[in-house]
Amino acid sequence: MLQANLPSIRQTIRTNTYLNEGDSVEYMLKTNPLSQEARNNVHATALSFVEHCRANPDKQGLFDAFLQEYSLSSHEGVVLMCLAEALLRVPDSYTVDRLIAEKIHLGQWGEHIGNSEELLVNAASVGLSLTSKILGKEQSKGQSNEQGSNDEPSNWFRKLIQRVGEPVVRGATLQAMKFMGQQYVLGRDIKEAAKRGRKGNVEGTRFSFDMLGEGARTYKDANKYYDAYLSAIRSIGQSNDESDVNLADGISVKLSALHPRYEFSHHHLVIDELLPSVLSLALEAKKFNIGFTIDAEEAARLDIELDVFQALAFAPELANWNGLGFVLQAYQKRALFVVDWLVELAKASERTLMVRLVKGAYWDAEIKHAQEMGLSEFPVFTRKVHTDLSYQVCAGKLLDNRDCIYPQFATHNAYTVALIMEMAGDDTNSFEFQRLHGMGDLLYGQIRETTGRELPLRVYAPVGVHRDLLPYLVRRLLENGANGSFVNQFLDGKIAASNLVQSVETTIGKAQGSRNSQIPLAQDIFNAFGEKRDNSRGIDLDDPLAFATVAHQVTAFSEKKWQAGPIINGVMNTDNAYPLYSPAATDSLIGYCTDASAKDVDIAMNAASAAQPAWQATPVNQRAQIMEKVADLLEAQTEELTALISFEAGRTLNDGISEVREAVDFCRYYALQVRHLVSDSPTQPKLKQGQGVFVCISPWNFPLAIFVGQIAAALVAGNTVVAKPAEQSPLIATQAIKLMHDAGVPTDVLHLLTGSGRELGPVLMADERVAGVAFTGSTATAQSIQKELIKRGTTLPPFIAETGGQNVMLVDSTALPEQVVDDVIQSAFLSAGQRCSALRVLYVQNDIADNLIDMLKGALATLQIDQPWKLSTDLGPVIDANALNTLQAHCEKMTKEAKFVAKAKAPKDVKGFYICPQVFEIENINVLEREVFGPILHIVRYNAKELDRVLKDINDTGYGLTLGVHSRLKEFADKVYAETHVGNTYINRNMVGAVVGVNPFGGHGLSGTGFKAGGPHYLLRFTNLWAAEPVVDQLPSEISETSSLSKDTQMSLRVAKAEQSTWQKVPITQRIKFIENAFAGAQHLPAFSAMPADSLKQASRMFAQARHNFGEAITLPGPTGETNELSLHGRGVFLVVLKQGDEVTNLLQAMGALLAGNSIVLIHLAQTPASTSSVYKALESFVPMANVQCIDSQQALMALLLIDGIAGVAGSNAPGLISALGARKGAIIPFVGSMSADYSLLRFATEKTKTDNVVATGGNAMLLNLKE
Repeated sequence: MLQANLPSIRQTIRTNTYLNEGDSVEYMLKTNPLSQEARNNVHATALSFVEHCRANPDKQGLFDAFLQEYSLSSHEGVVLMCLAEALLRVPDSYTVDRLIAEKIHLGQWGEHIGNSEELLVNAASVGLSLTSKILGKEQSKGQSNEQGSNDEPSNWFRKLIQRVGEPVVRGATLQAMKFMGQQYVLGRDIKEAAKRGRKGNVEGTRFSFDMLGEGARTYKDANKYYDAYLSAIRSIGQSNDESDVNLADGISVKLSALHPRYEFSHHHLVIDELLPSVLSLALEAKKFNIGFTIDAEEAARLDIELDVFQALAFAPELANWNGLGFVLQAYQKRALFVVDWLVELAKASERTLMVRLVKGAYWDAEIKHAQEMGLSEFPVFTRKVHTDLSYQVCAGKLLDNRDCIYPQFATHNAYTVALIMEMAGDDTNSFEFQRLHGMGDLLYGQIRETTGRELPLRVYAPVGVHRDLLPYLVRRLLENGANGSFVNQFLDGKIAASNLVQSVETTIGKAQGSRNSQIPLAQDIFNAFGEKRDNSRGIDLDDPLAFATVAHQVTAFSEKKWQAGPIINGVMNTDNAYPLYSPAATDSLIGYCTDASAKDVDIAMNAASAAQPAWQATPVNQRAQIMEKVADLLEAQTEELTALISFEAGRTLNDGISEVREAVDFCRYYALQVRHLVSDSPTQPKLKQGQGVFVCISPWNFPLAIFVGQIAAALVAGNTVVAKPAEQSPLIATQAIKLMHDAGVPTDVLHLLTGSGRELGPVLMADERVAGVAFTGSTATAQSIQKELIKRGTTLPPFIAETGGQNVMLVDSTALPEQVVDDVIQSAFLSAGQRCSALRVLYVQNDIADNLIDMLKGALATLQIDQPWKLSTDLGPVIDANALNTLQAHCEKMTKEAKFVAKAKAPKDVKGFYICPQVFEIENINVLEREVFGPILHIVRYNAKELDRVLKDINDTGYGLTLGVHSRLKEFADKVYAETHVGNTYINRNMVGAVVGVNPFGGHGLSGTGFKAGGPHYLLRFTNLWAAEPVVDQLPSEISETSSLSKDTQMSLRVAKAEQSTWQKVPITQRIKFIENAFAGAQHLPAFSAMPADSLKQASRMFAQARHNFGEAITLPGPTGETNELSLHGRGVFLVVLKQGDEVTNLLQAMGALLAGNSIVLIHLAQTPASTSSVYKALESFVPMANVQCIDSQQALMALLLIDGIAGVAGSNAPGLISALGARKGAIIPFVGSMSADYSLLRFATEKTKTDNVVATGGNAMLLNLKE
């Protein structure tokens, strides 16, 4: 009968996962077990503990002393944590030296000498100070230049490396890290740990041994951990002579170490594969009568952990044994209800359960995860005092049930110890305290001395080698080294002891039970940053209740047959419809589609053209409000849209939810941006107007998000839209258009044309009413569209293209392999590799390549390929037969020409376009002729000293969309970011899943035209800032496509390209100074002596723009633990075609290109050479002349326009120039004709974003140091 209560309690646990924090605190206060008299007793007892400990500081442990001196509120504490996290796993001395030099150089170690009374801590400070002084001497030699060297690494850094490479420095630092680790790890193996434990603790001390290591990524890892646990259990058990399991040593087991897919989404694998392994280990522990405790992990794993634990509790083989243990995290809001469940489970299974109560070890990660996922609440408390209250209430309930629960209180907090002693009464044998090895010695020693009571105490003892120690060590540093930590403040005489032992009720009263205001909910992360927009709502598919809702909806919608067709003036044509089948189940009919005709194109264009003036006249705020309504409707239909994305595009449920969120974010972000555009009040107020009719052409790989994003941007800017979705995904597009009309977008303003791009594209591009085109797709298609637009012969409208990428991730030997493998799997294979941003080429430093590739192979084998609407599916199909055939052909080619590495398991019993993810090893990225759009990864090994060559190879591909870096060396990451021509760089995280307004998305070169979608400049491309340029007659016959570059021209171009990167790195203040001087000097030349007032104002505004836009990077919002920034950079080499008779405009064009960070080549089409032009004369005395080259040959113009080395053209729209741009085979480059006064410099620039996962070194020190 008791067992019947368990499901209802489980339901209660699930419903309280994301409980409102205030409500949770209010509920706990009502169930608080302490009377006022008891609180007074606790306060007095705790105060005496602290005072006695402070009176005997010589008895403190090394860890206490270390944290007191190097807390995470100190810069040096953070530096040491970063060094400790990485150093001991780095195999090569070259990288070790760089890591030591970089980190030690950052600290002011001399300030810590003599502060600590602990000899070893003081000795460490002296040693670090001496090392830093050795390095500091070299630093001073390299920083005398006021302008600073822009070489990476700089000269002084190279000298630091040389000096730190001396064996004495390297060896001393390595030994210091190893010694530090030895203080917190009991032994390298279980035998050594047991021996040291008996020697270093008072008689009767019990131990719970924990085998260090990251969670398993492969079955090989899982087997290794199983063997280690089995060996440890036998070793502990053979030494056990206690008949009472509570008095015996025990072992803690981390379930994620025993299975690579220990996740709710893979429940069946956990039960089928993990449970038998855990059961066999528990049986071995029972055999020796030792404790066997299941460790706590991330909140997302709790539900499945309860399933496993319940199965163990009811396993007949484990009957009549009380050694089964569970770790409960008090920081989870559902902790109190888990206690209820454990009590009922103990009674139902007729056993006593051990329950270890802890505060919780993943708090910062839980906060970050909830913000990233867009969850309505956090699963954990945001205030430490609320966790303390939860601990207190849970402890009371555990102590009240000592007939079936053996409570184990893990704490180093004097107040908590006093609290437990008060609640427990005189019976001290029915529970125990626990402390970490290396911590808490002083506190528990003083308790024995001051109370005379011998409290049962168990030491939680990590066991493992130095390499496995590091993540554990960093967790301990983060938990206990933060400002608000009791351990950190325990012995600090500057803090009154009475303040440390205030009752939780008193502290809570001051904050009134509210959530920490410095930690915004996911919905509010943008508002907290100052942006007035809500974040999109996510769904946690690790939450059984949330998943059940989604699964029910998906099942219901699987029976629906959707209809797609052209929607013109709000009416959909369904004539001549043909069936559509899912790529994931090619025998599954999902709907019908009607294709648009050429006549439909004409009708739609007529209607859109006629409606545009009225839509433009609609107040901006009203247009923005309509987009916000679109966002709300999208969000309300998340489940249906997710199901449709899964059925039609083959995307997983998680993919679908993320895509709906992205579409929502686009609508809200562009609504916000258009209001900013208007409120900025530019000097040309008409700038905010739209162009006319925009054609939006979207891809199948993001059939909702990109489709909606393009349309939203065009509409809020005042354009009308004719939308052409990918022919593979018309159903999703149709639903989106209907929804937009429902939200208030007038039906004559937005039209849909379904059908083949091959059929509709040329008709649309030839229409002179097209005022702009937004396109996402392949590079080849973008080039074709450009040619079609030019071919119509009137004007070249703004063309916004986001295309593919040969995306790379670089991994050096400081990276954490487990994290790299996680991020590689996500970046290369999820979404079946069908993301523009997906990882294609992985560069791995030779020193770690074998081990990393081996782990990657094992992780690949765990992937589940299946129908995407199943929760357990990691990746579904590719989009269609053509995509499948192309990928299969590439794999066949690679099998012959490259080294085959690994292949995932093929799906069973599915009919669809499925391909197994595969990995190949190649010599160089140049082996790949084009982007391979699917789950195929290529690996290149590199030597650490070859980084410059690697970066050149990456740039030489011509692509520049996304790039990943995994390194603990800031200097390495900074160099890669600075020297690669890539739009989005991600450091120490995956490189997919760009978030609107957080990671604005778009690339350079063959990867797109800019500006970045979801960025602050994107809307400008939809306004009349980008006026259509006239397509003038063809080039004169003497300038032909066969024109070749003379040696002088080639040399000029080489010099300009080489010097551009140097010019780009010159600080903007100096660039402005150079150009200002040139402009001032120009006014003494005859051609500029009578400079028009408007030109003087325009120049002044250009300088202001340069200061505003090209100085500091723009800081972008985002989740905690991550920094995001966007900066503007020069595109490369600009051709400035000098216009005869308009020297002032010529000068302004050249100045604009140079201010933005480009080098320029002046092209003179007149008979006189460019070197004699007034522009050249104005610049030659003030601008570093390598950045200004001159070419006089008219025949050279065409050849220059056709080569890859040119990044843009400005100046005179010479006859045939636009046509020549259309003939290019490489990147689509801009032509800057007219110069708008307010945003002119942006047209010469490209954007780069950098996303840095700053918690990669182990945790979020900034978050942990927040005040209550």
